[in-house]
Amino acid sequence: MSLSRRHFMTISLGLAMVPASQCLNGMQAAAQPARGGTLIYLEQQTYTNLYPPAGGFYPNGGVLNQITDKLTYQDPSTLEIEPWIAESWTVSPDATEYVFRLRPNVTFSDGTALDAAAVALNFDTYGLGNKELRYPVSEVITNYLRSEVVDPLTVRFLFRAPSPGFLQGTSVIGSGLVSPRTLALPFDQLGDATKIIGSGPFTVSRQVLGRELALLARPDYNWGPGKHPHQGRALLDGIRILVTGEDSVRIGALLSGQAHAIRQVQAYDEERVKSRGFQIFAPSTRGVNNTIAFRPDNPLVADLRVRQALRYATNTREVVDTLFSPNYPRATSVIASTAQGYVDLSDRLGFDAARAMALLDEAGWTPGPGGIRQKDGRELVLTAYESPPQPRNKDTLQLVAQQWNRVGVRLTVLAGDSGSRVADNLDPTRTPVSPSMVGRADPDVIRSNYHPLTRNALLQQGGVSQKVQSFKDERLNALLDGIASEPDRAKRLALVEDVQRHLLDQAYVIPIFEEPQVFAAVPRLQGLGFEAVGRPSFYGAWLAPR
Repeated sequence: MSLSRRHFMTISLGLAMVPASQCLNGMQAAAQPARGGTLIYLEQQTYTNLYPPAGGFYPNGGVLNQITDKLTYQDPSTLEIEPWIAESWTVSPDATEYVFRLRPNVTFSDGTALDAAAVALNFDTYGLGNKELRYPVSEVITNYLRSEVVDPLTVRFLFRAPSPGFLQGTSVIGSGLVSPRTLALPFDQLGDATKIIGSGPFTVSRQVLGRELALLARPDYNWGPGKHPHQGRALLDGIRILVTGEDSVRIGALLSGQAHAIRQVQAYDEERVKSRGFQIFAPSTRGVNNTIAFRPDNPLVADLRVRQALRYATNTREVVDTLFSPNYPRATSVIASTAQGYVDLSDRLGFDAARAMALLDEAGWTPGPGGIRQKDGRELVLTAYESPPQPRNKDTLQLVAQQWNRVGVRLTVLAGDSGSRVADNLDPTRTPVSPSMVGRADPDVIRSNYHPLTRNALLQQGGVSQKVQSFKDERLNALLDGIASEPDRAKRLALVEDVQRHLLDQAYVIPIFEEPQVFAAVPRLQGLGFEAVGRPSFYGAWLAPR
């Protein structure tokens, strides 16, 4: 597919256009990493708020991963926690006390010391929130009590109950360390990237909100993760992140040599990119799968038999085979097969249209004149909003809608503006069905998605939602609380298994596929890395000479 000149002008970079053939044929492998150059990186969506605990949104995390460091580093291959800003640490047997010893001579880009006091302030903010400045509590930190500065390079964290996920939580995007100057600002000012002062290998030099962000390598950076293959200053001179919402424009810019790397490559474009000799990366998000979640407070899906019927009516194999590539494995449980605590529950996820119709009959929903089932004068018509950050989510929901229609259930898929979508998704009376997923390489990820005090995907009573009437699953919440507080690893993983079984036994969710983050890059881009759940790291990246 060719792109018009007008399309290219929307991401004009001030660079000479380089034909893809020249980019491929003229490249020579460098024996050693080359230093210099500006990476052109195209992002599908703009970042929103860069308060680190808001970094779960991938455009946010893609920025934060370049400009902030973390206390620890999670190896993306082994998932082991390794030193970074913290040289060493100790954890009490009951996981209620953590002590970190910091590297000396680390500074934020404003020149202030990244010392124990700064680390304490970061985690007091993330663990407790700040009502005055409107900072929410981080979803990766549980049972937080307080910090203690032992000496300038030693900080202790205390918890009111065991917090076994905290060590891994110090390695995630949501725990990026920022200067006290940043944490003195109100939450709603942190959508401005120039106000995010980190200690990372790049700093923010310029932004055009909603369109472009320019990063520059920090010359004195010398404290990357201890086992990272690259040490010292970043190899690139800078990065230009351009917001390019149209898929065809991102692909066209990559193939024409106008861009070096892009995020969110649609499955139907993967083969085209590979056939031209470009690189495809599809790191796993290792968390809760791309899923349809029900809100049982809505009377249309309150009956277990209706939810079971819709699960049986969903042909996930057809969804994956029709819309996606092998980089999107069909879900065999609530969490990905690469996630910690995964158990294969594919026997609960089979497609059976006849059984779906029998369950709907049993629940009293009978076919009406137009083929849509009805009961007590009401049709079985459900609503869901598409989730733009999730790959091909509109297409996925529309295909599921076709499948449900075959058993007499109508699913209306809405786009909506961001305001109405957010408001309606917090109201189970308006939106009984919602797509969800979350990535994190820790067993706590399943608690983050389903606990009423965090993401509350089921809209249970007591959580962040609107017009919630009565639904609350005490057994589920007890299991989720156990995951957050059980210091014994084997017992903690057993609780994760119990939660997966419970969610499927109650038909609260329909897992569809394991979601990766899919990137493409020119062949001359080397050293591109990804953290444990697929956010890019350009610290060790470099551009080979043409």
